[in-house]
Amino acid sequence: MVEIQALPETSIFGQIADYQHEQVVFCHDHETGLKAIIGIHNTVLGPALGGTRMWHYASEAEALNDVLRLSRGMTYKAAISGLNLGGGKAVIIGDAKTIKTEALLRKFGRFVQNLNGKYITAEDVNMTTKDMEYIRMETKHVAGLPESMGGSGDPSPVTAYGTYMGMKAAAKKAFGSDSLAGKRIAVQGVGHVGTYLLEHLTKEGAHIVLTDYYKERAEEAGAKFGAKVVGLDDIYDQDVDIYSPCALGATINDDTIDRLKCSVVAGCANNQLKDENVHGPALVDRGILYAPDFLINAGGLINVYSEVTGSNRQGALTQTEKIYDYTLQVLEKAAAEGLHPQQAAIRQAEQRIAAIGRVKSTY
Repeated sequence: MVEIQALPETSIFGQIADYQHEQVVFCHDHETGLKAIIGIHNTVLGPALGGTRMWHYASEAEALNDVLRLSRGMTYKAAISGLNLGGGKAVIIGDAKTIKTEALLRKFGRFVQNLNGKYITAEDVNMTTKDMEYIRMETKHVAGLPESMGGSGDPSPVTAYGTYMGMKAAAKKAFGSDSLAGKRIAVQGVGHVGTYLLEHLTKEGAHIVLTDYYKERAEEAGAKFGAKVVGLDDIYDQDVDIYSPCALGATINDDTIDRLKCSVVAGCANNQLKDENVHGPALVDRGILYAPDFLINAGGLINVYSEVTGSNRQGALTQTEKIYDYTLQVLEKAAAEGLHPQQAAIRQAEQRIAAIGRVKSTY
């Protein structure tokens, strides 16, 4: 008998096994310079839908880790939101300002097409609805198209609205009122989604301190919304009521968690906890309430799902508004069962996947 060795977590297949993915696709094209990874985590509830982001990763290993974590989060996001979708995500490796071309995007579309509908792509970091148009030239398995093409348009406003609803629910749990008027909120990242979130927060009368990877963008947002602008690393030291991570993930980690001076964490970013089994409980120990990221930032997915099912923007907004109630339910469940909020949200999502999986296994 051949002895099967356990794969180390640092190996490619070890990581895939650890996150329990169904399929990971590596895409390469010499002519366009395309280097991309598509992660398909779980398709029990339906085809894997998730955006494609373009980022200048420090290494290919970092890109793989990102796509695995992101696609897993999409599975939970769809499940807890009641959507009939699985979880997937894609990353294109490189600086969007220098490598993005029509040819590269269309070549990526060919790789998506070859998955025959198992994965549906959409817009994410450093991608636009125009980019989705190019991808659509090569595959029908794309959502988030411009409204002029019959699509659902930019999902960013809906993502921000859902985050705003989740933040208000977390405030209700933490402070006894969901009003954000007068609350001090630190927003980390003011890209498309972060900027739309700022509109909601300032309209309600919150006091904002912000930062962004791109200094000019931060200063522009600061001027527009009357917010205090601080350095990238200084955002963790701000004395605020709510810390809102709205850029890349893993900002709540061993180096930052003890610096946080807030009562609530609620933001748009995916995978905010570097290690949910370590940093989820650590936030509880510090008395900081965490609004599960994949729950409150599900608005964008709900928006593109409306495109797939033939619904409209108003229907997506109505569904997204329910994030307020879902967040309160999860936070109550976490408190009642002695779980940290991320753990409670994952458990709820996995229960739905398991239940529907049993339905589909019956003939």
